Amino acid sequence: MTKDVIALTPKMPDLPTLLAGLYAGGPDLGVNTTADGAVVQLCGTDGRPLVSVETPILVQVPGETNRLLDHAVEDGPVWWTEARASTAVAEAGRLAGSFAGRLATVLGGTVWPPEAASTEVVPLTAGVSAIPAPAAAAPAVDVLTDTTAVVIQDRPLVPMTSWLSDALRTATTTDRALQIVTPPTARLTFPTRNALRGLPNRWVVQDPEHGYYDGLSGAVLHWKNGTFTPVHDEHGATGVAEAFAPTLGTGDRQLILTLRTRHPADENVVLGCGLEAAFHHLTGAPPAGWSTAEPVNLRWSTRQLTDLARSRAPQPTWLFAVGHPDRPALATVRVLRTPAGVEEDITLAIGYGDDEKPPLDAVEELATALDTEHRLVTLLTSLRAARRDLTVPPTLEAPPVPVAFTLGSDEAEAIDRARAGHPPLCPTPTRVGLESRPALHYPLGDGTDPDAWSAFQRLIRHLFTPRQTQRK
Repeated sequence: MTKDVIALTPKMPDLPTLLAGLYAGGPDLGVNTTADGAVVQLCGTDGRPLVSVETPILVQVPGETNRLLDHAVEDGPVWWTEARASTAVAEAGRLAGSFAGRLATVLGGTVWPPEAASTEVVPLTAGVSAIPAPAAAAPAVDVLTDTTAVVIQDRPLVPMTSWLSDALRTATTTDRALQIVTPPTARLTFPTRNALRGLPNRWVVQDPEHGYYDGLSGAVLHWKNGTFTPVHDEHGATGVAEAFAPTLGTGDRQLILTLRTRHPADENVVLGCGLEAAFHHLTGAPPAGWSTAEPVNLRWSTRQLTDLARSRAPQPTWLFAVGHPDRPALATVRVLRTPAGVEEDITLAIGYGDDEKPPLDAVEELATALDTEHRLVTLLTSLRAARRDLTVPPTLEAPPVPVAFTLGSDEAEAIDRARAGHPPLCPTPTRVGLESRPALHYPLGDGTDPDAWSAFQRLIRHLFTPRQTQRK
């Protein structure tokens, strides 16, 4: 049974309802708060946490419960109350289910997973208590060592929840790796995959037949010195798990855009407009919602997004945007304050089935709009064979293949327009945007020829290697 249980209710759980849920373990268990009151914990008689309950959030974006849980609810906003049970106590999962079941019973909602719901009192087995939670650990962390924060997730789809976001932030600030351990049946959402990209963070898959392996690289892993590390043979090579072998293709594809915009750091800046333009050009509608964690709970608003980033400056802000349910589309956005201004690093992924054609012919028009209206720096468009629903399985997936690269007009001026416009052994760019200061759009293919990577790498070396280095 999963250790995460979620109550989905049409009404906000008030204090009496929450207290009724917290009596799932009987009157002998205690209640504690952490994270400045944002998390309520049901504790054993010795004060150690058994179930941690996050503050309910109002999910106003349609389709989020179905996307993340495959659990549709009635139309309209829904209150999402998530309970995470300690992995150290067998009864903790039942406690979380009873807590969620009581909320759903009182407020007329449902529980995910449905089989976890109950309203019974769950007494603890005598003499069993939870492992003490380290003071430095976030509520989601199951194991904390000097180098690593380990989170165990036993759910079909692992989103970048506020639990995981808090665990990642805690790990980063304490110079630790975040490692998420799942069964081989689990998949990651697009934001979770992006968060784990790059060592020392890892997705650790626990396969009952093949042991541990990295769900993104396939490297065989073992637990050593307080962290999951690759297993090396006598020659120092790392093996790849048999379970990581690619699955048969379905014809699904993903269109992926990686872009950067740069704005003056003044009080009039409005963020998110470039991302909104990309959604409009490629899906026909703006994003449905945005948030700093999954589920994406806020309706799309560039003003609110900007206000949040401004309140956190000069620290960076990481957030997500999601499309409407009829077209899988997800974006991660990192807002950075740099000496050059305010920059947005955006990765947008859009899913297509075997019978759907990605709108590659709309990319040049989008590049034009991004440059003339949204201060484009660079845009890389690529296509990959991957799941339409944008989730990530723990198997080998083909890398994306470049389709086009666009150099914004300001960036082309900084590099030298004549040099940027005539790259040797590279595609000749199309001039797009303002005639007096055009952006340069380099076509690289239709997303089916892996040799496009070689052309792209030659182009990048030509554009961004200093000329004195090239002469040598």
